Formats: sequence, C-alpha cells, structure tokens
Amino acid sequence: MPMLTYVSLGLYFVVMLAIGLFAYRRSTSDVSGYILGGRQVSPQVTALSAGASDMSGWMLMGLPGAMFLVGFETIYIAVGLLIGALVNYLIVAPKLRVYTEVAHNSLTIPEFFAKRFNAPNSNIRIVAAVIIVVFFTLYTSAGLVAGGKLFESAFNLNYELGLIVTLGVVVSYTLLGGFLAVSLTDFVQGCIMFVALILVPVVAFQEFSSADKMMDFAYQSIPHFSEGMQNVTMLGLISSLSWGLGYFGQPHIIVRFMAIRSVSDVKIARRIGMSWMTVTIVGALATGLVGIAYANKFEMTLTDPETIFIVFSELLFHPLISGFLLAAILAAIMSTISSQLLVSSSSLTEDIYRVMSNKEASEKDMVKLGRFGVAGVGIVASLLALDRSNSILSLVSNAWAGFGAAFGPLVLFSLYKANLTHKAAMAGIISGAVTVLFWIYAPVLADGNSLTSIMYEMIPGFVVSSVVIWVVSYLDSAPCEQTTELFHEAGRVMAEQK
Repeated sequence: MPMLTYVSLGLYFVVMLAIGLFAYRRSTSDVSGYILGGRQVSPQVTALSAGASDMSGWMLMGLPGAMFLVGFETIYIAVGLLIGALVNYLIVAPKLRVYTEVAHNSLTIPEFFAKRFNAPNSNIRIVAAVIIVVFFTLYTSAGLVAGGKLFESAFNLNYELGLIVTLGVVVSYTLLGGFLAVSLTDFVQGCIMFVALILVPVVAFQEFSSADKMMDFAYQSIPHFSEGMQNVTMLGLISSLSWGLGYFGQPHIIVRFMAIRSVSDVKIARRIGMSWMTVTIVGALATGLVGIAYANKFEMTLTDPETIFIVFSELLFHPLISGFLLAAILAAIMSTISSQLLVSSSSLTEDIYRVMSNKEASEKDMVKLGRFGVAGVGIVASLLALDRSNSILSLVSNAWAGFGAAFGPLVLFSLYKANLTHKAAMAGIISGAVTVLFWIYAPVLADGNSLTSIMYEMIPGFVVSSVVIWVVSYLDSAPCEQTTELFHEAGRVMAEQK
C-alpha cells in the first residue's frame, strides 16, 4: 500500500479524534449534553448525522455486494429505504422532538416510553433498554466485521487487527465527546461518503466506451433489468420494500430528531437528508452494477463481492485519492458504530443503572458511567465480530428488523394514539422482538430452515406488534388522566411551534 494512502487515512483519524476532543470541552459536563447535545443540534448536522449513522458499512460494502450478486432486485430495498426515511421525517421527527421534551425532558427512547405513561421507573423502560443493548451489540458487530474486512482487503493486515483499530478510534471519540462528537463526526463522514459514492462509479464507468457496452458485460452475470424485476415474487417484493418500516424504530436515527434545535428545523433537515440519501444509495447501487461489468470485462475474480468498492479504490485512483476513498468506508462504518455505542451506553446508564440502583448519582458520575458503557458494549461487539464469516448485510438486516418490530409500532402509537396504555406498550415491544427472533432462528420448515427464507422478519414482527398494541389498549382500562393530559399538551406545543 503506497505511503500517500496511509497519509490520507492518518489525517482522517486525526480529524475524528480532534472533533472528539473539541466536543469533550464543549458539551460533556452534564448528562443532557453528553446524550443529546443539549438539544441544540443544527438541521444540517442532524440531517447528515441521521443519514451517516443509518447508512453504515453496508452502504459502501453490503449494498454494492448485494447488487453484484443478485442484480436489479436490490433496487427494491433501496426504494423501501427511501420511502421509509421520508415518512419518518414527515410523521415521526416533528412530534418526537416536541413530545420527548414535554415528557419531562426524556433523553432516551426507553425513558420516553416510560414517561409517556407518567411512570418514569416502570418496567417498560428496563425492557426497552435491554432490547437496545442486545440488538445494538449485534448491529455494532456488523460494523466491526466491515472494518476488519476493510483492513484485511485493503492493507493485507490481520482481520482481528482491523477490528481493534476500528474499535479503538471510534470508541475514543465517542467516549470523549458524547453526542456532539458523534454528530459532528457524522457530518464530516457524511460529506466524505457523498463525494466517494459519486466519484467511484463515475470513474469506473470510464473503463467502458458506452453504457450499452457496460450493460452487455453486466448481463453476463445477472438477469436483464426487465427480467430481473419481473422475476421477483410478491413475497420477495414486500420483503424488500418492508425495510422502510424499520425507520420508525431505529433508536440511533430517531434520537437525532430528539436533539434538533426546533420543530421548524425539521423541514430543512428533511430536504438535506433525503437529497443526501438519494444520491448515496444510487451511487452504491451503481458501484455494484459497474463492478459486475468490470469484473467480467477484465476477467477479475472477486472472492468477496462486498469488497468491490475497496477494489475500485485501489485499482482506479491515485494513492492519495485511494486513501480518501478508503476513509469513506471507515466513515460509513464508524458513523454508525459511534451512534450505536452512544445509544447503548445511554440505555445502560440512564435506563438500567439509574432505575435499578435507586441512587441519586451526580451528573459527573453518570457521564463517567456512560463512557464505561461505550467501552463495554464495544468490547462485547468485537468478540461477536471475530466470526468473520458473518455477512454484513445479513447482520444489519436482523438487527434492523429487531428494532423496527419492537419499537416502530410503539413509537407511532405513542405519538398518535391518546388512549395508549402501559400494558399495551409493554406487550407490543415484547411481541415484536420475540416474533423477529422466532422468525430468524426457529427451524420450523420441512428442510430445517427458518421462516426468514420465505419472508423478511420485519413484516410479521411489525404486524404482530401493531395488532397486539391495538388489542391490548382496547381491552385494557383507560390510561390515567395525567397520561392523556401529557399527550394533548404535546399536541398544543406542536401546533404553537409550527
């Protein structure tokens, strides 16, 4: 690997750590600052932070790899994600920003669920926190797998060493600067990803004399566009599009809406965020498509399709630019890992320790505990990531479905159903999570496979959770007067701020 490539990567690491130190001095003196940046994050940073933390290593590795292997069917996943993200901005972001502040300044999603029912130390807070820690540990391991593959493929380094380097840098700035560090680094990383996902497919396309020639080479491995899109079964189509349902329940994404400066800023964030997301998803799909054609034209054997972006970075660019492009992959990986570590740490400290210990810890002590939580979750996730055979997209899809089914319906019901009850909320979380786990792991089919081979687990999990919430709320006694008053107060504040 040329020295200039290492210089580019070294500069990237220095910038990330510098942001962490800056944030350490600006916003980590109290819990609100460490967890939510004091609810003073700009719409620009909110938009790119939400996008970068959403589109992790799977954006530059998993999605191009899926296009490389499967072909145009992958487009349906992209469409589902775009629709889901847009609806999330429209119906969740504004209300969640207001409601979490009205609900006694809730700093985490589990805390909001509990205070929504005027029960700040209820069991739902602990159950939701446990689900966050479990699924985010799995989700974080997916990012670390991507980091290990990057260092192994690009630098010929040991896979385990790649895990350590990735974890070490991201834990350092997250542990130091909390939410502000995560948001600012996400902003920078989002800009890097945006440029990279335009640059790589455009430059790779220059290896072909025309688009028709490129497609001729691509069609040697994948079905023609019309054939590929028509061959998708109805269940396959629904499963791909259902990725968009997951947005409503992703704590590391919707927590950005809780931290934005005001409701009026959400519209600006939506325009920036959706523009960024559209360009980057198209770029990722294009990278995979051009990659198929390139591999066929030059008779290149690619043992791991998820490394096609890395291969292009090394083959087609000057070493200095190559380092920038590899930094884009690290940016995608680290932006998501840092968000997940911070949310997991917040749940461990605010929703489990604070509730179960019954102790009045100082703000300084809680921030310190939060830093220990970041390190602890990171270490456990790295141990899971030692199994390098894990598919990045597979790990992400499982965790995405887990959060989408456990929290997505409850977030929507919490924001839009006045007579939602505590029992219904608890039943919805548990039923959604259990359904997803059963769908993934129970070998109930005749060939010993699980139901996920037929339909993406997001769909049954989301449906079961929604039905359970509705039925239990209908059968349960009406919520207390304080709960309904809180709901209507949030509506009044929302109307005033618009």
